[in-house]
Parts: sequence; structure tokens; C-alpha cells
Amino acid sequence: MTDLDLLYFEQLKILVQAKYLENHSPSYDDISRWKGIDIVYFQEDLRKKAKGNISEKTFYTYFKTSPVSKLPRIDMLNLLSLYVGFASWYEYKKLKKIPEEILEDKASESEAINHTIEILPKEEEKRQPIQEEEAPKTIHKESIEKDEQMVLINPSLESSSIESLHENLSASPWLQIKKYLWIGVSIILACLLALLIFYDRLFEKTYEFKFVDADRSQAVQNSVEIKVLKAGESPITYRVKPNENFIYSTKDKNLKMVVSSIFYRTDTLIRNLENAPEIETIELKPNEYNMMLYSYSTSKDFKRRRAELGNLISDKAIIYQVFDNQYFNVETMTKQRYIDFLSLPTTSLENLDVIETKIDKGKIVLIKFRIKKSHDEIK
Repeated sequence: MTDLDLLYFEQLKILVQAKYLENHSPSYDDISRWKGIDIVYFQEDLRKKAKGNISEKTFYTYFKTSPVSKLPRIDMLNLLSLYVGFASWYEYKKLKKIPEEILEDKASESEAINHTIEILPKEEEKRQPIQEEEAPKTIHKESIEKDEQMVLINPSLESSSIESLHENLSASPWLQIKKYLWIGVSIILACLLALLIFYDRLFEKTYEFKFVDADRSQAVQNSVEIKVLKAGESPITYRVKPNENFIYSTKDKNLKMVVSSIFYRTDTLIRNLENAPEIETIELKPNEYNMMLYSYSTSKDFKRRRAELGNLISDKAIIYQVFDNQYFNVETMTKQRYIDFLSLPTTSLENLDVIETKIDKGKIVLIKFRIKKSHDEIK
């Protein structure tokens, strides 16, 4: 990768922005300020015209920062080049040259950096002869000092060795006792530590919970989220895959948990475990409103979809879109914008996930949803 490639990529981003603005009107003309629905519409346009897609994370990495310090993968470069009318990244670079004034500015910056690098080695060369002259004198002086120290130490060496030998012989029995004493203490401490680690497991009991649809008496076909609540502690969250049971081990006598799933009502369950069976079946009540919202989002009859959503959602409803990225967490939208979004013929609605709804007097007054990432997005 060269600095010239980065200049080509920055120019390509400007062309992508101009291409999209030909037929669309996002919240801002500047692509670096797009977010939320603007990015969803851009992804859909990219799929239609270039037969490919980029993830929301990739968009924020390369379009929210300018200039970038590294190039994206070649498949993304080819995709964006195709979007603006070129067969590939290489054809784009060949046919769409960088303006001369930009190249001249870049060249002058490189010359200044190279001139600075050339000056530094010359200064280092001047310092080296002085250091080489001083080194032999320093080494000779240190060797003389070491020889003098050896002469002073040697006369007392023989007597000190004899004294230390007598001391070692007299202390050897006590050293043996201390050695075995430390071994015994270490074994006792290891046993106590093992007892502390496995104490809970010795008195734990395992329970199993099966979740079924209350209306159909069939196993829940969606993932289930369980939050175990304990006094004085933060909730512990578990996620159970479709058609799987929740297995929980504890030595407590009571269990309190909050159970939720996308198409079922959230329920708080309290169980006395003293006489509880090892396997228990729990019925979850369906959330008809969540089911209807999901059904409308997949319907091909857009006119009927808009009418039914208009009757189902309150005019004062609060609607949140939750994002799976580090830049924006939540965005609000009006009822009409939400209906427009669900009426858009886009493949993004296949990944619609209704997180929460609230009902008041037969109308939905709160919707919280997200668009889950698809597996075929470019990372």
C-alpha cells in the first residue's frame, strides 16, 4: 500500500457520495455524517447497483474518518469502484487520475521528511569518533580497579571459608526440620484451598427447565433469555438456543428469574427449590403484537402493510432503533417514519428483531427494535 493508493481511495469516497446523491436525499450531503436509516438506504442501493454489501462497522471505519490510514480489503475496493461505474479498483485507478496539484502537494511533504532523515545520520557520525577514543581509557581504568579489589580480598578468603563450613555443619539438622515443616504446612494449605474451591459443588443440585408455547403446547422455536436475580447481586444473564432446555445448578433454596423471548411476553418466575422436580415445564404466553409487527415486515402487500401498521401503532408511540455498533446506540423515529421504513422493499427487513413492545388501550405505545447483522456482510 502507498500514500498514492490512499489518495485514490479518498477520491473514490467522494465519487461514491456524488453517485448516491444523484437519486437520493439523505439527512446530510456529507457522507461522513450519515447514520442510522441513511446507512441502511445506502446499503440497499449498493446491493442493487453493485450486487454486494458492506457492513455498518465497515462504513463507520472507512467513511466516518478522513483521511484513512489504511486501505480496506480489495473486495470492498472493487465493490465501490463498480458502484461508481468502473469494472474494478485497478480500472478506476487507471482511468481516474489524481489531479496534478494534489500530487505536487504530496511530493513536497515527502521531500521535507526525507531531508530531515538525511541530516540525522550525519550528526551521529560526528559523535562516534569521540566515543571511540574515550572507550579504551575507561576499560583500562576499570580493569586496574578490579585487580586491586582482588588483592585486598584474597588474604581473608581462606579463613572465612573455614568458618562458613563449620556454621553449615552445625545448622544442617535444623535446616532439615524446617524443610519438612514447610512441606507439611504446604500440604495442609493445599487441602484447605481445594475444599474451598469444591465446597459449593458438593452441595449443589442441578435443575432443568423446558419452555413451551402456552397456546400450542409446543417447544419455543426462538431463543430464550433468562436473567437470574439474587438479593444484593447484579442479574446473571443466560441465553438458551431454540428447542433447548435451561440447565441451572445452585445450592440456594429459592430461584427468581426473568424469562423473555422475541415472540412471548416477559415473565418473572419464583420457584421454591426444596421440593422442586429436577425437570420442570414452563409455559410462555405469546406476544401477539410482536408477532404481528414481524408478520407485517415480511408481507409483500405494501399497501395493506401500511394500513395495518397505522391501525396497530398509536399516533403518540415512542419508537427506538438500537444499533449494534460502538458509534450510535439508540435513535428515535416517528410513527410515520417507522411505517415508511417497514414499507421499504429492502432485504434488511429480513433481519428485523423486535426487542420490546408496550401496549395501552389496544394500541402499541412503545417499540424497540434493531436490524441484526447478516452473515454475508463484508467485515
